[in-house]
Amino acid sequence: MSRRLPPLKALRAFESAARHLSFTSAAKELFVTQAAISHQVKALESYLGLDLFRRLNRGLMLTDEGQAYLPPIRRAFDFINEATAKLTDHEESGTLSVTVLPSFGARWLVARLGRFRMAHPDIDVRVSATADLVDLSRENFDVGIRYGSGQYPGLRTSRLLTEDIVPVCSPLLTNGLKPLREPKDLAHHTLLHQESHGDWRTWLLASGVQGVDPARGPVYTEPSMLVQAAAAGQGVALARGILAADALSAGRLVQPFELRLPTEYAYYIVSPESKADRPKIVSFTEWLIKEAAADPKPKEI
Repeated sequence: MSRRLPPLKALRAFESAARHLSFTSAAKELFVTQAAISHQVKALESYLGLDLFRRLNRGLMLTDEGQAYLPPIRRAFDFINEATAKLTDHEESGTLSVTVLPSFGARWLVARLGRFRMAHPDIDVRVSATADLVDLSRENFDVGIRYGSGQYPGLRTSRLLTEDIVPVCSPLLTNGLKPLREPKDLAHHTLLHQESHGDWRTWLLASGVQGVDPARGPVYTEPSMLVQAAAAGQGVALARGILAADALSAGRLVQPFELRLPTEYAYYIVSPESKADRPKIVSFTEWLIKEAAADPKPKEI
């Protein structure tokens, strides 16, 4: 059923003029001219087919019809104002849904979320960790953190962290029976691999090492498992530096050699274009970038 409604501008002009009993005051409140208020009120009276005001020499007076019309119109504007305020508050607070790779979520994001909570207590972050490529719009996520080339059509993209491939190991391996001093010492140690990232062959070629089989050693599908194995002293891992950064900073891992291999990929913050300017998404994005900038440099030996 269609609604038969008067023009909104005319209703706003009437409500303000009736509240002030003055076209001049209504004009100042609505940032228009007095003539514009008078025109809108006359248009409303014409639409309704009755007079809402008595024009007096020194001001205005509501007619009986105007007095009856004002309260429900004022309530309607109050309802619109309340609904708008609730919607705006929801955009600035409430739940923020984030999708993230399990490895990045566990090794980098979760450890820092307490600081976001302290800075933004009205925003509750809901983290969903999955290795699948999520359609943010269809599955109603606000923000995603993706590892890739940064080409994501339909999404607002901000670079978060660049990535290097770095050799890491337990400090115990640097002072054992066959200590790691030079890259050639890798011949006496187990090489740890990640299934989809990291290339010992490329790293060994770049370091000028010969006589080390780049294919030997266990393979892990998850980077977090690779980092854990290295920290446990099971071998030397070629790990993604960001995911090993906390363990390096804490001393559970060390970087035995200076050579780091840059990769073509990085971590990106993404969000649907239709949502990207919402206050809570902007706050979270700015906080992530600030946290990334404050990351400590990894320790080398």
